[in-house]
Amino acid sequence: MRIVATDCGSTTTKAILIEEKDGVFRQTFRGEAPTTVEEPFADVTLGVANSVTELQELSGYKLIADDGTIIRRKNASDPDGCDLYISTSSAGGGLQMMVAGVVREMTAESAKRAALGAGAIVMDTIASNDRRKPHEQIQRIRELRPDMVLVSGGTDGGDTKKVIEIAELIAPARPRPRFGGEYKLPLIFAGNKEARPTIQRVFSGEGFALSVVDNLRPTLERENLGPARERIHDVFLEHVMAHAPGYDKLMTWANAPIMPTPGAVGDILQTIAKGRGINVVGVDIGGATTDMFSVFGGVFNRTVSANLGMSYSISNVCAETGMDNVLRWVHLDMDERELRNRVKNKMIRPTTIPQTLEALVFEQAVSREALRLAYIQHKSFATTLKGVQQQRTVGDAFSQKEAGGSLVDNMALDLMVASGGVLSHAPRMEQTALMMIDAFEPEGFTELAKDSIFMMPHLGVLASVNPRAAMEVFEKDCLVVLGWCIAPRGEVRAGRPAFDFTLRRTNEVVAQGQLIGGEMRLVRFGHGEVGMLEVRPERGLDMGAGPGEPVTREVRGGTVGIVLDARGRPLKLPTSAVERRACVERWLKALEVYE
Repeated sequence: MRIVATDCGSTTTKAILIEEKDGVFRQTFRGEAPTTVEEPFADVTLGVANSVTELQELSGYKLIADDGTIIRRKNASDPDGCDLYISTSSAGGGLQMMVAGVVREMTAESAKRAALGAGAIVMDTIASNDRRKPHEQIQRIRELRPDMVLVSGGTDGGDTKKVIEIAELIAPARPRPRFGGEYKLPLIFAGNKEARPTIQRVFSGEGFALSVVDNLRPTLERENLGPARERIHDVFLEHVMAHAPGYDKLMTWANAPIMPTPGAVGDILQTIAKGRGINVVGVDIGGATTDMFSVFGGVFNRTVSANLGMSYSISNVCAETGMDNVLRWVHLDMDERELRNRVKNKMIRPTTIPQTLEALVFEQAVSREALRLAYIQHKSFATTLKGVQQQRTVGDAFSQKEAGGSLVDNMALDLMVASGGVLSHAPRMEQTALMMIDAFEPEGFTELAKDSIFMMPHLGVLASVNPRAAMEVFEKDCLVVLGWCIAPRGEVRAGRPAFDFTLRRTNEVVAQGQLIGGEMRLVRFGHGEVGMLEVRPERGLDMGAGPGEPVTREVRGGTVGIVLDARGRPLKLPTSAVERRACVERWLKALEVYE
C-alpha cells in the first residue's frame, strides 16, 4: 500500500510518502514546496502538486499526472500512483472562530474548548458577564471577520432568557465572514435545546447559515463537546474550505475530509494516549503562536497562545516575561541593548537562524520563557468543569481539589512531545531535552520525545482512515525518543543529598550514584535499550509514590539518555547573577548541551 499525505501550511506545503513494506508501514520520502493560496497563483493545488512532484523525484514513482492531479493506482502491482491521498490545512490563517456563551467561566469556556479542540483559532469570546457593555460587544462582533460562530448557553430544560439575549446581540451586529461576497456566515448553536425555536427565528435572516447540534453543557456536571467539534469539521469543509482558493478541487482529490492542522495533531495525540493508556502533553512552537495539547485521564484540551512565538511574536515574549527572566537561562555575558536589537531583527527577518553560539543560546533562552508562559496558560484553561456543586464529607476537609482545578498534573505526565523549529531543529538533541525540562518542569518519571519532521498532522488525519498505519509510522519514524527526565517534587537543599538511583539492564548494574540538591546528571542509555531504574528520594521529596518513598520503573533508552534532575520543584534559580550564571553553566556541561 502506498499513501501520500500533505499538510498545507501558511507558507509551506509538506508532503510525505508512506509505504507498506514487509507488512509494516514506514515513512519513506518527504517533499515540500511554497503554499499557493495568494495571488498570482491563488490555487492551493499547485503547491500540493509541487510538493508531491518532489516526492516523485525522490522515490522514482510517478505520482503526478500531466494535468497536475495525483495518480491513483488501479491495483497493487501498478508501479505508478498511490492508493490513498489525505491532507490537512492551516493555509490562509487556518480556521478562525468567534464563540459565545452565557457565563464566561462556564458555557462560554466550554464553547471555547470545543472550538480549540477542533483546530480553530478563537478570535474572541462573547459572554453576558465579560465586562463589556452591549454596544462594545456589538462593535467588537462587527470588527471580527470569523470563518464561523459557535453559540452556547444554558443547560437543557433551564432558563432560555440569557442565551436568547446573546443571540439577539449577535444577529443585528451581522458579523461579516472573512471571504465576503454572497457567502453566508456559518453559525452553530450548541445550547439549551428549549431555546432552539427562538434561535432559529433570530438567525433566520439572509446573513447566517444556521446549524443546531446537541448542547455543550446539557447539565452543569457534564460537558458534551463531541457533536459541536464534529459539526465544526463539517462546516469547515462545506463552507470555509469551499470558498478558499483551490480547496474545492483539493477536496475532490482527498480520500478523507481535509482537517485543520492543529485538529489533526490533537487527534494523533489522543490516539497515542488511548492506545498506550498514558497522559500526554504536546507542544508546537512557531513563529507567531504556540499550540499546547494535553490528554489527562482521557480528557483532551488544546490552547493557542497567539502572542507567544519565536519570530513574529518574539518581542511579545520578551515584554511579557521581562528580559531578566530570559537572561536567567544564559551562561554567557551578553549586552542587553544588543539583545533588544537582536529581538527586533528577528521580528523583521523571521526566517533567519542563529549564526553564532551566543545567538543560539539567547534564542533558546527565549524559547524556554515562551514555552513556560504557554504552559501556564494551558494549565489555567485545561480544568475540571466550573460551576459544579460538589458534595463533601468530613474526609474531604483537607483536600485541595475543587471545581475548576487544573487537569494538568506534572507528576501524572507520562510522555511529552515537542515540535516546532526551535525544538525540532536544535543542533543537538540535548538542547531540545533541556529546553523542555526547564520550561515544563516535569516531575517523577517523564519520557521526552520530539516530532522528527513535523508529520503529526499527516498522521492525525491518517488515523481516521487507517489507524494501524498511523500508529506504526508514529512509533517508528515520527517520534524521536530523547530519553527520560527523573525529577522529584519538593524543595531541595543545595549541597544536601536529594536521591539515590540504580539503573539495571537484566542483572547488570549500568549506573548508580547519589545526586546532591541543585545537581543535574546525564546517564547515556542508547536507543532500543530497556532497563529498570530504581530511585530512592530523601524525606520530603516525592517521585510519585509519596514523600521519601522509593520508585522502580521500566525505562527505554533514547538519543539523549536519562536526565537526573535534583534541582527541585518548583524550580528556583539563585538570585545572584554571578551564582546563577555559574549554576546554569554547570547544568549545561553536565548534560553536554553545547559541546
